[in-house]
Order: sequence, then C-alpha cells, then structure tokens
Amino acid sequence: MTGESRKSSVSLDNIVADLPVRDVRRIIASALAEDLGSGDVTTSLTVPEGTKAQGTFFAKQRLVVAGLPIAMEVFRALEPDYRWDAIISDGATVDAGEPLAHVEGKAATLLSGERVALNFLQRLSGIATLTREFKDQLAGLKAELLDTRKTTPGLRILEKYAVRMGSGMNHRMRLDDGILIKNNHIAMAGGVRAAVEKALKQRPSGMLVEVEVRSRQELDDAIAAGADIALLDNMTPAEVAECVRSTQGRVLLEVSGGVNLENIRDYAETGVDRISVGALTHSAPAADIN
Repeated sequence: MTGESRKSSVSLDNIVADLPVRDVRRIIASALAEDLGSGDVTTSLTVPEGTKAQGTFFAKQRLVVAGLPIAMEVFRALEPDYRWDAIISDGATVDAGEPLAHVEGKAATLLSGERVALNFLQRLSGIATLTREFKDQLAGLKAELLDTRKTTPGLRILEKYAVRMGSGMNHRMRLDDGILIKNNHIAMAGGVRAAVEKALKQRPSGMLVEVEVRSRQELDDAIAAGADIALLDNMTPAEVAECVRSTQGRVLLEVSGGVNLENIRDYAETGVDRISVGALTHSAPAADIN
C-alpha cells in the first residue's frame, strides 16, 4: 500500500446493499481484535501521535476485485473520519499494476488496519478471480455456476459475496434456507424416494426439494417422487449426458463432485442446468495485492 489519496468518506450501507451490514461489521471487529490484541505496540512506540499518512492499494496480478467495501470498513472502525477513494468497483477485472483504492488518515490507522484490510481483499479477490475463471469456461452454454457451503467458518457471507462478484451464484447460505437431501439423509430415510416424499410433505412453502443421486435408478426414483432438482453426484460427463437425455427436462439437473477448470465445460456441454463447485471457496488462492 503506497501512494496518495483524497475523497470524502462514504458508508458501507450505501455500497453493499446485498450484504448484512451488522454481520459484516461483527466480522471486521473480530478480525481487528484478533490482530490488534491490546494495541499496535510497534506503531505506538515508533510513530508520533497525530502523524498523517496516505496510501494506495495496487493489484500485483490480473484479478477480479472483491472486498473493497470490507477494507474500507476496516479503517473506518479505527478512525471514523478517515478518507477513502475506491478507484474501481467490486466485480471489475484489473491488470497487474492498477490501483484499487486510496486511503488517507492517521498513520496509526493505516498501519494498524493495513494487514486486516489486505487479508480481506486478497482472500475475497482470490475467490472472485477463480470464480470468473470457472464462469468463463461456461461461455455460450446454459449451465449456471454455483458455490457450496465449503467456506471458511465465520466468513461465509463474505466468501459467497465474492463468488457473486466473480459472476457465480450462491447455493444455500445456511441449512435453514434450502432442502438438499444427501447420502446420509437417504440412508436414514430408507431410500431416495422415501426421503423426497417425506421432505415434500413438510417443506416450507416455496422451498424446492433437491436430492443427491448416484445412479440412473436413483434419478428415476427422484423424479417419480416429485423432486424439484436432482444433484448428479460424482458422475462422468458421459453419465451426466445420459441423465440429461433420459430426463428430457422433467427435473432440473445439477452436477457436483470432481469438477475442475479442465472438465467443467465438458459437463456443461451435456446440457445440465447447474454445476456446483466447492473449489470456488475452499481452494481459491489469495490474490496478490499490496
């Protein structure tokens, strides 16, 4: 973070309408408490009180930006009246060397908040960048790209936000906002058909029932029971293509398991409706930003 900046501050509430602001501020407070402890000893001993400073965040690689409003709020938590100037918006693609945002305020604010702000920026931009790479492989095809619940504990709302910035879509945010019947549920319920029928009888109004299937027989059972979505688990592209042909649109089909950048287009070309990829969040490398 080097350079200069100047612009009037703005509110997180006005920037990220689709994020729960109270939860974001709680996450930021926890991150700052983790990093600061009882205070930044080095800064307090070496930097005269009241010293002003300014700086700029730069991309050091080609990336999709995500997390600027979060970084902004990190510094605001330390100094409400500091200045922030976002040069680019979340979701934009930038090349190495391009500036992302300027900050100006007390030197103690910038020095004490820089690492936490960078941690959020690098992590979220890394997720957005990887998501965009996967999304680009689906160009011209109907398949939607979805994430999973394989997220860093405590950071799910931010990591799923980063997926959206990378042009992906979110699967369930929590266990209470979607029905996904998986292998263990199926085993305990007495089979695919029994599990789906039980879920359909008691599901909340408007909530779709999705069930994981591992064979053509289980797929047929899911359709017969009235499932809304069948999750084709760890099937090859050839097996998925056969499932697409056999269902003829009677149920939405989602692919999951074993999907990577090298084979995602093969899966999408089968005509499947959705592809969920846990790697978007659990395996995204941090973006290089300073």
